[in-house]
Amino acid sequence: MALTPARIIIVMGVSSSGKSTVGQSIARRLHAPFLDGDGYHPAANVEKMRAGIPLVDEDRWPWLERLAQSLHEAADRKDAAVGACSALRRVYRDYLVEKAGEPILFVYLEGTQAVIAERMARRSHEYMPASLLDSQFATLEVPDPRHENVLVVPVTDSVEKITLTALKAADHLKRFKRWQ
Repeated sequence: MALTPARIIIVMGVSSSGKSTVGQSIARRLHAPFLDGDGYHPAANVEKMRAGIPLVDEDRWPWLERLAQSLHEAADRKDAAVGACSALRRVYRDYLVEKAGEPILFVYLEGTQAVIAERMARRSHEYMPASLLDSQFATLEVPDPRHENVLVVPVTDSVEKITLTALKAADHLKRFKRWQ
Protein backbone atom coordinates (compact mmCIF):
# COMPACT_ATOMS: atom_id res chain seq x y z
CA MET A 1 0.00 0.00 0.00
CA ALA A 2 1.36 3.43 -0.89
CA LEU A 3 1.52 5.92 1.96
CA THR A 4 -1.40 8.32 2.22
CA PRO A 5 -0.29 11.95 2.57
CA ALA A 6 -1.03 13.24 6.06
CA ARG A 7 -0.59 16.47 8.02
CA ILE A 8 -0.18 14.49 11.24
CA ILE A 9 2.77 12.19 11.91
CA ILE A 10 2.83 9.98 15.01
CA VAL A 11 6.07 8.28 15.98
CA MET A 12 5.03 5.04 17.65
CA GLY A 13 6.48 2.00 19.40
CA VAL A 14 7.06 0.50 22.80
CA SER A 15 8.51 2.45 25.70
CA SER A 16 12.18 3.42 25.24
CA SER A 17 12.09 2.98 21.47
CA GLY A 18 12.91 6.68 21.02
CA LYS A 19 9.48 8.09 20.11
CA SER A 20 9.95 11.48 21.77
CA THR A 21 13.51 11.99 20.53
CA VAL A 22 12.62 11.06 16.94
CA GLY A 23 9.33 12.97 17.04
CA GLN A 24 11.06 16.13 18.25
CA SER A 25 13.66 15.77 15.51
CA ILE A 26 11.02 15.40 12.78
CA ALA A 27 8.99 18.31 14.18
CA ARG A 28 12.08 20.55 14.27
CA ARG A 29 12.86 19.81 10.63
CA LEU A 30 9.26 20.47 9.59
CA HIS A 31 8.94 23.58 11.78
CA ALA A 32 5.85 21.88 13.20
CA PRO A 33 4.59 21.52 16.78
CA PHE A 34 5.54 18.37 18.69
CA LEU A 35 3.03 16.83 21.11
CA ASP A 36 4.29 14.10 23.42
CA GLY A 37 1.53 11.60 24.13
CA ASP A 38 2.82 11.16 27.68
CA GLY A 39 1.61 14.68 28.46
CA TYR A 40 -1.99 13.77 27.60
CA HIS A 41 -2.43 10.93 30.11
CA PRO A 42 -4.86 11.65 32.92
CA ALA A 43 -3.35 11.51 36.42
CA ALA A 44 -4.98 8.13 37.11
CA ASN A 45 -3.11 6.55 34.17
CA VAL A 46 0.20 8.00 35.35
CA GLU A 47 -0.33 6.65 38.86
CA LYS A 48 -1.21 3.21 37.51
CA MET A 49 1.94 3.05 35.39
CA ARG A 50 4.09 4.45 38.19
CA ALA A 51 2.79 1.57 40.36
CA GLY A 52 3.80 -0.90 37.64
CA ILE A 53 0.20 -1.66 36.63
CA PRO A 54 -0.32 -1.92 32.85
CA LEU A 55 -3.07 0.22 31.36
CA VAL A 56 -6.20 -1.43 29.98
CA ASP A 57 -8.23 -0.21 27.01
CA GLU A 58 -10.66 1.75 29.21
CA ASP A 59 -7.66 3.76 30.48
CA ARG A 60 -6.43 4.48 26.98
CA TRP A 61 -9.52 5.71 25.08
CA PRO A 62 -9.81 9.18 26.72
CA TRP A 63 -6.03 9.65 26.47
CA LEU A 64 -5.95 8.74 22.77
CA GLU A 65 -8.93 10.99 22.03
CA ARG A 66 -7.31 14.00 23.75
CA LEU A 67 -4.06 13.44 21.87
CA ALA A 68 -5.76 12.98 18.48
CA GLN A 69 -7.86 16.13 18.90
CA SER A 70 -4.84 18.13 20.03
CA LEU A 71 -2.79 16.93 17.03
CA HIS A 72 -5.64 17.90 14.68
CA GLU A 73 -5.88 21.38 16.26
CA ALA A 74 -2.10 21.84 16.05
CA ALA A 75 -2.11 20.78 12.39
CA ASP A 76 -4.90 23.30 11.72
CA ARG A 77 -2.75 26.05 13.20
CA LYS A 78 0.58 25.10 11.59
CA ASP A 79 -0.38 22.88 8.61
CA ALA A 80 1.38 19.91 10.23
CA ALA A 81 1.89 18.34 13.64
CA VAL A 82 4.07 15.57 15.01
CA GLY A 83 3.25 13.40 18.00
CA ALA A 84 4.76 10.58 20.00
CA CYS A 85 2.44 7.81 21.17
CA SER A 86 2.90 4.11 21.80
CA ALA A 87 -0.19 3.27 19.64
CA LEU A 88 0.57 -0.38 20.30
CA ARG A 89 -2.60 -1.94 18.88
CA ARG A 90 -4.22 -1.48 15.49
CA VAL A 91 -7.48 -0.48 17.16
CA TYR A 92 -5.64 2.37 18.93
CA ARG A 93 -4.14 3.57 15.65
CA ASP A 94 -7.55 3.40 13.96
CA TYR A 95 -9.10 5.29 16.90
CA LEU A 96 -6.45 8.02 16.67
CA VAL A 97 -7.23 8.46 12.96
CA GLU A 98 -10.98 8.50 13.65
CA LYS A 99 -10.70 11.07 16.46
CA ALA A 100 -8.26 13.25 14.51
CA GLY A 101 -10.72 13.18 11.63
CA GLU A 102 -7.95 12.87 9.05
CA PRO A 103 -5.17 10.54 7.88
CA ILE A 104 -2.17 10.01 10.14
CA LEU A 105 1.23 8.75 9.05
CA PHE A 106 2.60 6.40 11.72
CA VAL A 107 6.37 6.02 11.95
CA TYR A 108 6.91 2.70 13.73
CA LEU A 109 10.22 2.36 15.57
CA GLU A 110 10.79 -1.36 15.28
CA GLY A 111 13.18 -3.11 17.66
CA THR A 112 13.61 -6.41 19.44
CA GLN A 113 12.72 -6.77 23.10
CA ALA A 114 16.42 -7.29 23.91
CA VAL A 115 17.45 -4.02 22.20
CA ILE A 116 14.63 -2.07 23.86
CA ALA A 117 15.35 -3.60 27.30
CA GLU A 118 18.98 -2.50 26.97
CA ARG A 119 17.87 1.05 26.12
CA MET A 120 15.36 1.06 28.95
CA ALA A 121 18.06 0.02 31.42
CA ARG A 122 20.12 3.10 30.43
CA ARG A 123 17.37 5.66 30.98
CA SER A 124 14.99 6.70 33.65
CA HIS A 125 11.38 7.50 32.82
CA GLU A 126 9.16 9.55 35.07
CA TYR A 127 6.58 6.80 35.47
CA MET A 128 7.30 3.90 33.10
CA PRO A 129 9.17 1.18 35.01
CA ALA A 130 11.14 -1.47 33.13
CA SER A 131 8.76 -4.06 34.59
CA LEU A 132 6.10 -2.90 32.10
CA LEU A 133 8.20 -3.71 29.02
CA ASP A 134 6.87 -7.28 28.85
CA SER A 135 3.29 -5.99 28.83
CA GLN A 136 4.18 -3.48 26.10
CA PHE A 137 5.48 -6.24 23.83
CA ALA A 138 2.52 -8.49 24.74
CA THR A 139 0.13 -5.69 23.70
CA LEU A 140 2.04 -4.67 20.56
CA GLU A 141 0.36 -5.45 17.25
CA VAL A 142 3.11 -4.74 14.75
CA PRO A 143 1.72 -2.39 12.11
CA ASP A 144 1.43 -3.81 8.62
CA PRO A 145 2.43 -1.40 5.82
CA ARG A 146 0.20 -3.37 3.44
CA HIS A 147 -2.91 -2.38 5.44
CA GLU A 148 -1.95 0.70 7.48
CA ASN A 149 -0.48 4.12 6.73
CA VAL A 150 2.82 3.25 8.39
CA LEU A 151 6.50 3.66 7.75
CA VAL A 152 8.56 0.98 9.53
CA VAL A 153 12.08 2.00 10.60
CA PRO A 154 14.61 0.12 12.75
CA VAL A 155 15.30 1.65 16.17
CA THR A 156 18.95 0.84 15.60
CA ASP A 157 19.17 3.52 12.89
CA SER A 158 20.43 6.92 14.03
CA VAL A 159 17.89 9.60 14.94
CA GLU A 160 19.11 11.56 11.92
CA LYS A 161 18.60 8.62 9.52
CA ILE A 162 15.11 7.90 10.91
CA THR A 163 14.25 11.60 10.65
CA LEU A 164 15.39 11.79 7.02
CA THR A 165 13.47 8.60 6.16
CA ALA A 166 10.31 10.05 7.69
CA LEU A 167 10.79 13.41 5.98
CA LYS A 168 11.20 11.68 2.62
CA ALA A 169 7.93 9.80 3.24
CA ALA A 170 6.24 13.10 4.22
CA ASP A 171 7.72 15.08 1.34
CA HIS A 172 4.29 16.59 0.63
CA LEU A 173 4.60 18.64 3.87
CA LYS A 174 7.49 20.69 2.49
CA ARG A 175 5.10 22.72 0.34
CA PHE A 176 3.62 24.37 3.45
CA LYS A 177 5.23 27.57 4.73
CA ARG A 178 4.86 26.96 8.45
CA TRP A 179 7.33 29.66 9.42
CA GLN A 180 5.03 32.48 8.21
